Amino acid sequence: MKFKAWMQSTEDFLIRWVSRKIVFPAMYLAGSMKPLKENKVVFLELRLLSLSNNHKELYERLTRDYDLDVHCIFFKIGTARRREIYKRYAQYIREAADAKYLIFSEGNDVHACVWKRKGQHQLNTWHAAGAFKRFGLSTARKLFGDTAANMKRFPSHGDYDLVTVSSPEVEWAYIEAMGKEKHPECIKAVGLSRTDIFYKDGEKAAAFERFYQQFPEAKGKKVILYAPTFRGKTVGAETPDKLSVQKFYEKFHEDYVLVFKHHPIVHKRPAVPEEYSTFAKDLSDTMTIEDLLFVSDICISDYSSLIYEYSLFEKPMIFFAYDLDDYFDWRGFYYNYDELTPGPVYKTNEEIIDYIEHIDERFDREEVRKFKERFMSACDGHATDRIMEMFFEPSLEKYKKKDK
Repeated sequence: MKFKAWMQSTEDFLIRWVSRKIVFPAMYLAGSMKPLKENKVVFLELRLLSLSNNHKELYERLTRDYDLDVHCIFFKIGTARRREIYKRYAQYIREAADAKYLIFSEGNDVHACVWKRKGQHQLNTWHAAGAFKRFGLSTARKLFGDTAANMKRFPSHGDYDLVTVSSPEVEWAYIEAMGKEKHPECIKAVGLSRTDIFYKDGEKAAAFERFYQQFPEAKGKKVILYAPTFRGKTVGAETPDKLSVQKFYEKFHEDYVLVFKHHPIVHKRPAVPEEYSTFAKDLSDTMTIEDLLFVSDICISDYSSLIYEYSLFEKPMIFFAYDLDDYFDWRGFYYNYDELTPGPVYKTNEEIIDYIEHIDERFDREEVRKFKERFMSACDGHATDRIMEMFFEPSLEKYKKKDK
C-alpha cells in the first residue's frame, strides 16, 4: 500500500510539474503571439459551479453597461474528474493568453504559472472578508497547507494589479499569505464587492420573501443560523455534525427556527431528521448566504469568515469551536482566536443553548460594533464602484453602451 501511494504521489507530482512548467506556459506563449483583445474579460472560478459572490456584481455591471467579450471559466475542482479539470485548465490558458482583464477570487498554480502580458491587468477579489483562518503561504507549517518547497515551486499568486480586502487592518495578512512583500501596494482595502448588497434598498425585504417561500413555518419566529466552515482539505471537504437539532428543538421550537448553511465546497451533509422539519431546515442549496445573513437573528459559526459580513448587522454571534485545538494545529489563525471572536466561544450544545436562553442580558453589541469598525471599515456599500474605477482603464469607456 505504501508503494502504491508513493507511485500515485509521484505520478501526481510529475503531471503537475510538466503541465505547469512546460505545457501550459507553451500554450500561453503560442496564444500570446496574438495581440491583446482590449474588450476581453475572463472570470475564473476554481471550485464553484457558478460565479462567486464577489464576481456577480462585477459581471452584471460589465455585461449590462458595456459591449465586452466576457468569459466565465469553471475548473470544477472537487466535483469533476481530473481529465475534465485539465481540459478546463487548458481552456483557461487559451482564453487568458489574449485577454486584457483577468479576474480571480482565489489563488491557484494554474493561473499563476504563466506571466502577465504587457498591458494585461489582473484582479483578485478574494472570496472572504477579514483575516481569520490562515491560507496560502501562511499555512506552510500547518497540516492544511502544501509543503514550503512545493509552494515555492508552484506559486499560487501571480502579478496582481489589485487584491481587494475589507479593511486596512488585514492588509498585512494578505501580503504574507500571497508573498507580496516586494509589491505590497497591490493589496488594497477598497472593500468587498459581495458586501454591497447589504446596503441596497429592498434587498432585506426580498430576502425575507425568498426565505418564507422556502420555510413558511418560520413566519413569526426568530431565526438561528448555523453556518460552519469545512474541515480537512478543500478536495474531500467535510462539514461538522455536532450541533444537536433535537436539543435545540426541545428548548426553542416555540420561538425560533434553526437554519443550516454549510460551506459550498462540502458535498456530504448531515440530514435534518424528518420529525424536526417544521423547526429546522438545510438551505445550503436553495438560499444564498447573503439572504440568510439578512434574515437571521443569531449566527452560530466556528472559523468561517462570514462572521465579518455578519458584523455589519451588529447581531449576536456564537462560536461553536468544539475542535479548536485540532483546528489550530491543522490550519491556525492570524489573530488570537479567543481575543478576536466578537461573541462567546463554546464547545458544547448545552453552553450555546444556555447563552441563547439569556441572550438579551448577555449580548454585547458594542463588542460587535468595534469588531466591525476594525475589520470591515472599507465595506460601505460602494466597493464595486471603487473596483470598477481602480482596476479597469479609462479606455473601457469606449465600450460603454450608448443607452447607458
